Amino acid sequence: MEVILRAVELGLIFAILSLGEYITVKVMDSPDLTVDGSFVTGGCVCAMLTLAGMPNIGLAAAFAAGVVCGCMTAFLETKMKIQPLLAGILTMTGLYSINLRVMGGAPNVSLFAAPVPTLLSNPDTQLIVLLGAAGLIGLLLYLFFKTNLGLMLRACGDNENMVKSSSINVDNMKFLGLGLSNGLVALSGALLAQFQNFADVTGGTGMLVLGLAGIIIGEAVLRPKTIGVGLSAAVVGAVLYRLLYTVALQLGFAATDMNLVSAVLVAITISIPVLQRKMKEKRKKNA
Repeated sequence: MEVILRAVELGLIFAILSLGEYITVKVMDSPDLTVDGSFVTGGCVCAMLTLAGMPNIGLAAAFAAGVVCGCMTAFLETKMKIQPLLAGILTMTGLYSINLRVMGGAPNVSLFAAPVPTLLSNPDTQLIVLLGAAGLIGLLLYLFFKTNLGLMLRACGDNENMVKSSSINVDNMKFLGLGLSNGLVALSGALLAQFQNFADVTGGTGMLVLGLAGIIIGEAVLRPKTIGVGLSAAVVGAVLYRLLYTVALQLGFAATDMNLVSAVLVAITISIPVLQRKMKEKRKKNA
């Protein structure tokens, strides 16, 4: 039971990651590779401020640092005219050195010596705090996407040319979307650092795939047709993914095999609609 509880708690942390990626993948229709770097940036910034006795300020600072990371990618993409995927790779690569600088050159930092308790220091309240955080962020995003600004951001992802003809500044929308997305990703990294009581400069490896897995699995389960259900699917999918990940570990898969397991799981999930369609076509032929 304790293993399942921990899996759910980790799933809720990664749900915030999936919510951040939902903005770029589903709303803006442009996967952002900055994620692997900004996730670590959030953890590093939060860890150093937590050690300085300011854990809550560390969470806010992590979000702000993530926004800056996203805006840097948006700057490269819009002002320097660099292809979106390459812009994300460049920012992610540069963030590795910045993250090391933030942690004083150390590859990892322990938070066990933190002078002040964090929001996740008490095991009895961790689940409640994380449920509240994921639920609140999901609700705020839903309300945001119902505003004029949120609708403009959604329109930018649906049809950029139409948005340009409507005198909406597409570049500003990209700054907004990428900044908000990476801010949430960094906040997820900060919560993970406080949850695990350490931050590691290599901890962002595979975060893009992990966030996408949550979105894909959630959509396979809930079949969202509205923005509200889509955001809910990202949260549910992240928790389910973490539970499946835990089951795989319990079945005896080595930790070194988990990237392969994750890739296979995501590939199967993506293929479900195609397989269902083929099965329906086969039934029709047989009928």
